[in-house]
Amino acid sequence: MLRALAHALRELGLDGRRVVVAVSGGIDSTALAHGLAALAARHALALSIAHVNHGLRGAESDADEAFVRELASSLAIPCAVERVDPRALVAAADSSRARPTVQEAARRLRDDALRRIAARAGAQHVATGHTLDDQAETVLLRLLRGAGPAGLGGIPERSRDGVLVRPLLRTSRAEIERFARTRRLAWREDSSNADPRYARNRLRRQWLPGLRDAFNPRLLRAIADLAETQRRESEWIDGLVAQEAERRFALERSGALRIESKGWERAAMPDALARRLARAALHRCGGARDVSRAHLDRVVAFWRSGRPGRSIELPGGLVLSRDARGFCLARAGLPSGPTC
Repeated sequence: MLRALAHALRELGLDGRRVVVAVSGGIDSTALAHGLAALAARHALALSIAHVNHGLRGAESDADEAFVRELASSLAIPCAVERVDPRALVAAADSSRARPTVQEAARRLRDDALRRIAARAGAQHVATGHTLDDQAETVLLRLLRGAGPAGLGGIPERSRDGVLVRPLLRTSRAEIERFARTRRLAWREDSSNADPRYARNRLRRQWLPGLRDAFNPRLLRAIADLAETQRRESEWIDGLVAQEAERRFALERSGALRIESKGWERAAMPDALARRLARAALHRCGGARDVSRAHLDRVVAFWRSGRPGRSIELPGGLVLSRDARGFCLARAGLPSGPTC
């Protein structure tokens, strides 16, 4: 595991950097903290530890926080803790469409807290304990839910801005467990990881072992290779989509998106590119959360055949309309027509 971690540090360009290690107390992040501490001198790393307490499991969450503080002390690494309230974020949503799940709210608040902690520490990166198993589970869940090609890219090694990095993404949980046993590490077990109500837990415990045993002992690696290939191709395609979007889209002061009306016919615009532009348009207007393939097909069909004066409703309270100037994508209630 240490060899793989050292290779990842070089690949991610982390040598000589200040890195905050996000530690929940579970085996993956605990092993990451120990591994980075063991490699810190060789790679000139300046480490600190961050823990985000979501308060979702009461005393168990507080015990996780206490464990992480003690871990940081034992490694002689500075530690920062932030407490967040995902349930309050859920309750604050003004509509069911905009309301995140508790898990979505927790992820959003955790990422924000980790970035704040990194900024205060003067760190360029936050390292998280995502593993090869997490990658495979994410890709399979997205496949089962009908994700498109971009979704099959899985978890990237780094965030778009390079702050979040995942140096264990090519390391399996089995390898991490061997490392933890060899070093006699202690860690915390999250009781929610055994809850069968969560699809990821069912996939992890019931389906993945059978698939691995029956079809491919190297299933995790195969899925990770698929994700990496798809992600690299998507990065290339996204550049082409961005260029086309820059030419066809114009954001109005009102927040509405003005869209060119010509060149959408299938002979001039392949379906794959048109769908990606449809997703980009919805994303720019903040309506990409609940978008399905059917919604993208509706947008493309409207671009190809919608007549002036017509409109369609889309997720996130968005309305796509056509007027004499072209197409307009805006939230319901914003001005439409010529003043869109």
